[in-house]
Amino acid sequence: MQVQFLHLVHFNREPDSFERQVIQQLLHYGESLTEDMPDSLSLYVSPRPGTISPWSSKATDIAHNCGLACVERIERVRHCHIKINSGRQLTDSEQSLLTASLHDRMVESVFGNEGQLQVLFEHHAAKPLQTVDVLANGRQALEQANTQLGLAISEDEIDYLVDGFTRLGRNPTDTELMMFAQANSEHCRHKIFNADWTIDGEDQDMSLFAMIRNTYQHHPSSILSAYKDNAAVIEGFDGSRLAPVADNGEYQYANRPMPAMIKVETHNHPTAISPFPGAATGAGGEIRDHGATGRGAKPKAGLCGFSVSNLKLPEMPQPWEIDHGKPDRIVSALDIMLEGPIGAAAFNNEFGRPNIAGYFRTYEVKPEGESVIRGYHKPIMLAGGVGNMNESHVEKNIIPPDAKLIVLGGPAMLIGLGGGAASSMSSGTSSEDLDFASVQRGNPEMERRCQEVIDHCTQLGDSNPIISIHDVGAGGLSNAMPELVNDAGRGAVLDLRKVPNDEPGMSPMEIWSNEAQERYVLAVSEADLAYFDAICQRERCPYAVLGHATKEQKLIVKDPKFENRPVDLPLELMLGKPPKMQRIASRQRLVAQRLDTGQVDIREACYRVLQLPTVADKTFLITIGDRTVTGMIARDQMVGPWQVPVSDVAVTMNSFNGYHGEAMAMGERTPVAVLDAQASGRMAVGEAVTNISAADIDKISEIKLSANWMAACGNPVDDADLFDTVKTVGMELCPELDLTIPVGKDSLSMRSVWQQDGEQREVKAPLSLIISAFSKVRDARRTLTPQIRFDQGETSLILLDLGNGKNRLGGSALAQVYDTTGAEPADLDYAQQLRIFFETIRSLSRDNRLLAYHDRSDGGLITTLCEMAFAGHCGVEIQLEGLGDDPVAALFSEELGAVIQVKQSDKADVMKLLSDKGLTANEIGSVSEDGTII
Repeated sequence: MQVQFLHLVHFNREPDSFERQVIQQLLHYGESLTEDMPDSLSLYVSPRPGTISPWSSKATDIAHNCGLACVERIERVRHCHIKINSGRQLTDSEQSLLTASLHDRMVESVFGNEGQLQVLFEHHAAKPLQTVDVLANGRQALEQANTQLGLAISEDEIDYLVDGFTRLGRNPTDTELMMFAQANSEHCRHKIFNADWTIDGEDQDMSLFAMIRNTYQHHPSSILSAYKDNAAVIEGFDGSRLAPVADNGEYQYANRPMPAMIKVETHNHPTAISPFPGAATGAGGEIRDHGATGRGAKPKAGLCGFSVSNLKLPEMPQPWEIDHGKPDRIVSALDIMLEGPIGAAAFNNEFGRPNIAGYFRTYEVKPEGESVIRGYHKPIMLAGGVGNMNESHVEKNIIPPDAKLIVLGGPAMLIGLGGGAASSMSSGTSSEDLDFASVQRGNPEMERRCQEVIDHCTQLGDSNPIISIHDVGAGGLSNAMPELVNDAGRGAVLDLRKVPNDEPGMSPMEIWSNEAQERYVLAVSEADLAYFDAICQRERCPYAVLGHATKEQKLIVKDPKFENRPVDLPLELMLGKPPKMQRIASRQRLVAQRLDTGQVDIREACYRVLQLPTVADKTFLITIGDRTVTGMIARDQMVGPWQVPVSDVAVTMNSFNGYHGEAMAMGERTPVAVLDAQASGRMAVGEAVTNISAADIDKISEIKLSANWMAACGNPVDDADLFDTVKTVGMELCPELDLTIPVGKDSLSMRSVWQQDGEQREVKAPLSLIISAFSKVRDARRTLTPQIRFDQGETSLILLDLGNGKNRLGGSALAQVYDTTGAEPADLDYAQQLRIFFETIRSLSRDNRLLAYHDRSDGGLITTLCEMAFAGHCGVEIQLEGLGDDPVAALFSEELGAVIQVKQSDKADVMKLLSDKGLTANEIGSVSEDGTII
């Protein structure tokens, strides 16, 4: 088989000879066929009809910039020439297998001849507005619309809407219903986190969100914005930034406070059905969250994480990987990891944001005594990061009446329709058509243009023309525009046909609710509109004034094409208080069998654990992304002269001529939740702290956490696990350590259900708390790394053990590679020990007593030491005396802690200090230059 690109150009008029010549030159690239294949089978792989590929958007824009006004659209397809053995014809089943392997059915189609490609450029007449006859047919009409449109509206909400529109005396439009569904979806409204709870028959006093907010109420210090914007904002050190002076545009350095925005998002459902665009738009959406914080801000550096089920590599089967099947509608874990990380990296690369931290976990186990498999058929795709902003722009301004309401960025397209509602469903419970509708596509180049506009506006300081700004994400304009005006206590009158639109055949509902990416909504005063227009023209960034703000809190969307109003609603009805959810749950602990370490061969266990993707080398996930763009990166994943990906922490700087900055690190121990959900929460927080301890942070209370909660809610046990873990983290652990959670996200439909071999199968994710820790950093040069050093004479390796010798193996990598859960998991038994650990590490670092530092995590002590040896290109001789009677448990337990390298001359003082602080510490070995681990 040979493949070549075929370019299709749709003209709005006949091009002249010069224009044809320019087009030919633009589209002449790539390789030609290496041999003539006259009798081959031809197949054409194109974007799905009715969609426009990201490549098409960029290529068409380039053509227009080259003066080719005759071009309406350029599209690219793959022309596959397939030579069949002996000239025979393929059977129908063979052709089906072939076409399936050639394209991604969620975003592409396959055609058998060139003429069929004309369908890509077909234009359709605009579809009209639809209404739902609630006044005549009552509740039944809404129930039918709920199913047909995939709204995922609850029974209580249906009653709420019937009552509301009956009081208004009119029928709802499909546009209004879709808007309500998106704005009130679990994805957007976090109904479970705001619900009333009853556990084991006892009513609970606080909601989940109230328990998270308790961390802020306990310790609000250093937080400038929490729970009310697209990202949280924390205090930073002063820094010097280049910015143009308002009067002449000359760039000058200005020293000022540098607050940091922190945010971590998930994009699980889109990544499950189409990994590349799903992960790409996950990264893009999180970048927009940063840019749309306050009155505008600047993203700086990102992190990315993935949790998937077993990879089941065809050429490398592993003994612990059992094939439990999967639904047809989602892709395999292997496909997710082949395409998803590249999607996220591609967006970050093209936008110009380095990705410098992350995690990767595979997990798929059937616990003893459970009927369902615990795993990540519905994956976790995590995207987050840090940025900086002007202190004067942290708070959004109040939008005055008559302020112009603007959409900034790319055109509307039929992309991601209903994505907010779709992501709130379990995989397998929505129709496949709705899965297609919720696939998204990214255009990072357009997002970069938008960011340049925002940057220019914010560089103007007090003259910033942006009054308020929100990004367009789940629900599209139907969620973003009401959010923008409602937050300011305003309403709006808007013109639907002013929305830039590349698909004129869309209905009003589709125009209003599609999730075309790379868009923002913002308010600008009429007096500043001309200047804002000049900025957009300079950056070639499209925008449109859709209407104006009103004093009355009512949203009116007019459609002059059909002379009607797709939306005419009081904002109170849409964003008011629909019935509060009630959750009833009951606790149940899994009784599991202890792992028999007597049957474990240490050498075999080492090879198995080091081959587990959670533990193994992550280079393939790291080198696909830029880690240095911006010139503000002090510490990325790669450590030492041999660039081994074992860093505990990522560190950025806040200026080009200073050393202050920010640190971010991650923590998660989700397999522990199968045995003890509360322990998994404590371990996630603990790991994040032991990781970020490598950075030069003054005190533990300066660390701020983003908490991402994933669970398979909908059954009493998983619901109770979620409640108890939130309580453990929000009411107990974080307040005791003066840690605050000012931002987070939940995704609570983490289950896949399907039919296979005549039976229903189900895979549920364990309760999954992913903690991302952020802090300001005093000196980025003082970051500790795992690289073992040889330039300081004789040295010793010391284990700091926060497990205090318990060496519990439940939920460990060792248990996983022997296809079991183990029994008792690692835990943080004494919270204050974590504070003492942090303070001691920072004290030793400030006194220049630490040569290397690496936390103990997945894979246990043996993995920690191997990674330190790999980074230092050296050997290690491990001494297990003092670590208990079970060498397997000592080597593979994943209790919290760290290994430090100290000079032999400092060892006695360091050991005395650790003992005085009440920390369990053991000298565990020495280093050698022979490269052998003994």
